Amino acid sequence: MTARDDAPPPPEDLPPEPHTGLMGRFRNYFLTGLIVTGPVVITFYLVWWFVTWVDGLVRPFVPVAYRPETYLPFAVPGSGLIVAVVALTLLGFLAANLIGRTLVDIGETFLGRIPAVRAIYRGLKQVFETLFSGKGSSFRKVGLVEFPSPGMWSIVLISQSPSPDVARSLPGQEEHISVFLPCSPNPTTGFFFYVPRSKIIEVEMSAEDAATLIMSAGVVQPGMTADPKKAAALAGMANAARIANASTLQPEPAKVE
Repeated sequence: MTARDDAPPPPEDLPPEPHTGLMGRFRNYFLTGLIVTGPVVITFYLVWWFVTWVDGLVRPFVPVAYRPETYLPFAVPGSGLIVAVVALTLLGFLAANLIGRTLVDIGETFLGRIPAVRAIYRGLKQVFETLFSGKGSSFRKVGLVEFPSPGMWSIVLISQSPSPDVARSLPGQEEHISVFLPCSPNPTTGFFFYVPRSKIIEVEMSAEDAATLIMSAGVVQPGMTADPKKAAALAGMANAARIANASTLQPEPAKVE
């Protein structure tokens, strides 16, 4: 019996085995830990930043005698936020009464007489009333428009119909609708334009899901849930697949005739 010509070379001539041991496990565990802790850390950081920012704005208006750090050896984060919430609630209660409405009307009349301030105040007031009054329908519906070229579709937030003056200036007889196209990964920037209603395809998706989809550049699709156990399982599956693929690369022993 003679060995075939395709017999495996001596061990010293074999290619090095792919490094899928300790470093592969280290990489998988690191990515799993990053997936688990990353969103939590960023969320806490953003909450802490917001609370600190509000405290910095409100604290100068609070007398020293009413600040918790006056009686405690350390500062209490969030005290300014609590004061801001209570103050805004009290202000809303007063504005809902007859005397409060009168004072608000007087203030609006005063601001309306200042040319430079009048346009800014009226625009901001309309935006806040639309977004926070709960009566408007702006940015509560999500749609698709064919943009930037035929065959390419973009996510848009559907706003309201244009004003009568703008509607009369738009070409054609079809009704138009105003939409906002957020940019990825920063959805606070984008494009605003009017689109014929027939050119918009409404999507059964919330504005929050659309914002997440845009910020992640399509990586996080609506309906996906982040589960640490699933992330760890996926990492384990990836490691097993890598080892399996590495084993298939090894040459099989030659048959001896």
